[in-house]
Amino acid sequence: MANHQELSSLIWNVCDDVLRNLFKQHEYGDIILPFVVLRRLDCVLEPHKDEAHRLYEEFKDKVNDPGPIIKNQLNIKFYNHSRFDLSRLRQDHKNIWINFQNYVNGFSKEVYDIIEHFQINKLVEKLHKNNRLYLFIEKFASFDLHPANVDNHQMGQIFEELLRKFSEMSNATSGEHYTPRDVVKLLVSLLFSGCEDDLTGEGKIRSLFDPCAGTGGMLTTGKNWILDNINKDIEIRLSGQEINPQSYAICKSDMLILGEDPDSIKLGSCLSEDGFTGEKFEYMLTNPPFGVSWKSEEEFIKQEAVNNFGRFTAGTPRTSDGSLLFLQHMISKMEPKGARIGIIFNGSPLFTGDAGSGESEIRRWIIENDMLECIVQLPDSIFFNTGITTYIWIVTNRKKAQRRGKIQLINASELFKQMKKPLGSKRKEISDEHGELITQTYSSFAETEICKIYPNEFFGYTKVTVERPLIENGQPVKDKKGGLKPDTALRDTERIPLGTDIEEYFNKEVKPHLPDAWMDRSRDTVGYEINFTKYFYKYTPLRSLEDITAELLRLEQESEGLMKEILK
Repeated sequence: MANHQELSSLIWNVCDDVLRNLFKQHEYGDIILPFVVLRRLDCVLEPHKDEAHRLYEEFKDKVNDPGPIIKNQLNIKFYNHSRFDLSRLRQDHKNIWINFQNYVNGFSKEVYDIIEHFQINKLVEKLHKNNRLYLFIEKFASFDLHPANVDNHQMGQIFEELLRKFSEMSNATSGEHYTPRDVVKLLVSLLFSGCEDDLTGEGKIRSLFDPCAGTGGMLTTGKNWILDNINKDIEIRLSGQEINPQSYAICKSDMLILGEDPDSIKLGSCLSEDGFTGEKFEYMLTNPPFGVSWKSEEEFIKQEAVNNFGRFTAGTPRTSDGSLLFLQHMISKMEPKGARIGIIFNGSPLFTGDAGSGESEIRRWIIENDMLECIVQLPDSIFFNTGITTYIWIVTNRKKAQRRGKIQLINASELFKQMKKPLGSKRKEISDEHGELITQTYSSFAETEICKIYPNEFFGYTKVTVERPLIENGQPVKDKKGGLKPDTALRDTERIPLGTDIEEYFNKEVKPHLPDAWMDRSRDTVGYEINFTKYFYKYTPLRSLEDITAELLRLEQESEGLMKEILK
């Protein structure tokens, strides 16, 4: 059996022969992906194909909707009542266009909604007008995507591998990536680690939600991880929302094929079009887009931010990066009895924004409410479309007793193996061994060379305004009340760690250098930031003068030798 990369390459190469010079390469995905879905659906429906057609013909004039009869009698959740599938369409070259329309219209409403969101009508028509539709269908009918030969996990990998190729072709930005499998595996193992008590037992039902679901890979991986590692009999209900119509269609088709409820996948922006208003979940995970603007949704979000019962009351970040909005959205959906969130961020949410800014206020709200449990720094160059450093945050409203009031930081930036062949920007991967080490470090909750544990207030500080008098004609100027008037040009600030006596700090650290200075405590602002580089800094001793001198002499000798060669 070919692996997912071989199958993806086969599909790509075969389709390239048909699409070349008709579509630009970055447009290939718009037509290839929906046909992969159609072929997969055909393969799943193949055992019931003829019977579904027979039942439809028998009951179409007797009842308004033969759908329930077909589903009940065949014990299936979707069907196609036409005579055609991609293989049978090849039997009539002359009527390929009419028959293809008949085939698409024969799908039950669950599938038709998926096809509609692929928006393939114009693309298929273009193929037909250029006499390539028959050839394209013929190519796809040759791909063996039967579940017996390609399981759902492998099918998901094929989708993701094709998406990666198309993403590279379209020069997608770092915010438009999909999450590599090794990162997803680590995320789910961290999310569910230590949750055995909650996930074991008979009759258990738990929910898993992804507000930026993409093609659904995180949801299915999360569910499979629980079934494989904790409880094979638990019922995990999957829900998700996706803004991209194409990714939404793939995700929904995947849910349909897996026997999940396809209606649990919603289309639209979770920030301004929440598809799950009022719903709560026990487990949530996501990889929101990095550094993507929310300017187009600003009016809606800021209006909700001033509502005491809204999702964004803690604060709003700058409009150029909505990362922390997604986390607030997820926190609003936490099951009050206990919920856990795993989310992937770039570095910005850790430290962007000074005290009092939207970002700092959101961090303050999360940390002071004791929701931030752990942050793991991942290696750089681990995503396909960006080489930036990324982080996994674990957020919960049910910390275990030993973790309360504390935040665990894990530096996994060096825990990777170099890939033999880079895939886009991805040059590193987290091996199973590294993933186990990271998860074990998290579970152990003990300080090591790569693990630090700090109290919540460690990350907070008070930003204090330091004033100095305005001097005119050599004399300090007084205000109307007789006090000293500050010189705004000399105004400065000090960041004083929380828990530190501010007066004592000022008298010890500032006064000796600025005897005429004073603090304007009415301007005090509390801020929070997390600085991984600072906490895991390793001092590297400077080289000795003797070593440097020897190196310079060696370089000088080498350069003289080079000059002699040049001047020969």
